[in-house]
Amino acid sequence: MSKNAFAIIPARGGSKRIPRKNIRTFHGRPMIGWTIAAARESGLFDHIIVSTDDIEIAAIARAEGAETPFMRPADLSDDHTPTRPVINHAIDAAATLYGKPDFVCCLYATAPFMRAGDLLTGFDLLQSSGAEFAFSVTSFAFPIQRALRLMPNGRVDMFAPEHAMTRSQDLEEAWHDAGQFYWGRTDAFLANRKMFSEAAVPVILPRDRVQDIDTPEDWRVAEQLFAAQRVERLS
Repeated sequence: MSKNAFAIIPARGGSKRIPRKNIRTFHGRPMIGWTIAAARESGLFDHIIVSTDDIEIAAIARAEGAETPFMRPADLSDDHTPTRPVINHAIDAAATLYGKPDFVCCLYATAPFMRAGDLLTGFDLLQSSGAEFAFSVTSFAFPIQRALRLMPNGRVDMFAPEHAMTRSQDLEEAWHDAGQFYWGRTDAFLANRKMFSEAAVPVILPRDRVQDIDTPEDWRVAEQLFAAQRVERLS
């Protein structure tokens, strides 16, 4: 049954710190393939669209089961382009071809820990809560009130020195964006409404299924976590 929802996966070709990371092989398949697979498995989307400026990424995305009905323009493909203009461009371009959807989900191409069940949970929360957005979050592993800054003189200082003697269990738990998926009502995306606000509900993920992949070290950690979870799921 159609849910009138589109998945949009931003995947530009110019990654600097890990070249070609969107299509670099990760545990036997192009990285973007894991995201496309989760989207397909969820059964939520009428169209799974990859927004890219890169011909090779587009070809691999299609081979993995996504669509590339348009190419992303160059002015939305540099290092400093935020995600929201890319998503809004893709919504407008896709709506011209397929009609305007009620819901859109931005899925990151480098999120191999994404699961179809989490996408389903997010969609259900978005609808049942009446919120404008629902996105994945996880908890910080250490109290942020104890964070330290490195000073120019080589010493350290606390961001919140008033909590120097507060017990960890008495500090409020803090959460951060898990960098996997962002459900939203289409009109909320196009109106550029703030996502990290009371307009959104969280989809809480365990920390061992969240890993940014921005550096070679991040990539190695992600491979190790992924391998360990594969063993656990097969045992």
